[in-house]
Amino acid sequence: MKRSVIAALVGTALIVPVVRADVKTREKTMFAFEGVMGGLVRTFGGKAANEGVTSAVAVKGNRKSSLGDSSGQIIDLSEQKVYTLDVKKKEYKVQTFAEIRAAFEKAKADAEKNAAKMKETDKEQADQAAKQLEFDVVVKETGQKKSLAGYDTHEVILTMTGHEKGKTVETSGGFVMTSDMWLGPKIAALDELAAFQLKYIKAVYGEAFTADMQQMASMMAMYPSFKTMATQMETEGRKLQGTPLSTIVTFETVKSAAEMKDTESQQQSSGGGGISGMIGKKLMGKPTPPQQRSKLMTTTHDMLSVDTTVSDADVAIPVGYKEKN
Repeated sequence: MKRSVIAALVGTALIVPVVRADVKTREKTMFAFEGVMGGLVRTFGGKAANEGVTSAVAVKGNRKSSLGDSSGQIIDLSEQKVYTLDVKKKEYKVQTFAEIRAAFEKAKADAEKNAAKMKETDKEQADQAAKQLEFDVVVKETGQKKSLAGYDTHEVILTMTGHEKGKTVETSGGFVMTSDMWLGPKIAALDELAAFQLKYIKAVYGEAFTADMQQMASMMAMYPSFKTMATQMETEGRKLQGTPLSTIVTFETVKSAAEMKDTESQQQSSGGGGISGMIGKKLMGKPTPPQQRSKLMTTTHDMLSVDTTVSDADVAIPVGYKEKN
C-alpha cells in the first residue's frame, strides 16, 4: 500500500467531526453462539440471550445516552463524566474522564509488561504467522429490496475470508466472516452518533489514541497481507453506499483439507467391527458427513427507528435513580 493510503486511513480516523444535530434511535442487537456454548447461553442467558437486547440511544448537544433493558450509560463531554446505569437497581455510578484514562493507561502498561516477557521464539512464531496470513474481501449486490424503519433498502453482502498465503481457504483452512447488510439512503442524523463517539474517544484517550492509530498504520506497512486487505476494503467499500439499517454478521471456521481427511477417517473407524460395531451402526444410523465449515457465532443488529427530535429528558438520568457510593 502506498504511504498516501496509510496516511489517509490514519488521517480519517483522527478527524474530529463537529456535533451539529440531535438524533434519537431505537436499536435491537442479538448474539447467537453455536454448539455447547450456544446451548448454555440460551438456557441460562435469560430473555436477552433468546430475544436480543433493545436499546434507546440519544444525542443532544454534548450529551449522549444509551439505555437498554438492564444497563445504560450517559456520557457528558462538557462535564467530562460518564454515568453508568443499573436499570434493575435504579442506581448509577460516576467516573470522570481522568479516572477512565488512568485505568486504560494502567491496563496498557500491564499488557506491555506481559508482551516484554514473551520469549523471542514465541514472538518470531507470531510474527511469521501474521506474515503468512492472506485476506480476501468481496462485496456483492443481491438485487433484493425491502422497506425497513420507513426507508427503502437494498441488500449487499460483504464476505471476508482469511487463509494461508497462496492457498484457498478450503485447502489451508481459516475463517469466513459474512456481513449481510440492508442499506438504506444516507441518513445524515446517524453520522452524529459516530461523530459523538469519536469526540469522546479523543477527549478520554487523547495522545494515546493518536499513537495507537499511528502504530496500526506502521503494522499495516510491515505486513503485506494487511496492506492488501486494506486496499481491498477501500475498493470494495465504495459499493457500500448508504446507511445499514439491518446487519447480520456470521463468523465461520473452515477446516483444512488435511483436517477433513482426518475427520472422515476417524468417522469411518469409529463404528468398530464385529457384532458390537454392527449394533452400534444400527442404533446410531448413518453418520452425518463431516462439514468443512462450522458456524461459530452470529450477531444481528437492527435499526428500529430514527428521530431527530430529542428532549433534555432523553439524555438525563432517569427519574428515581440514586447515585451508588
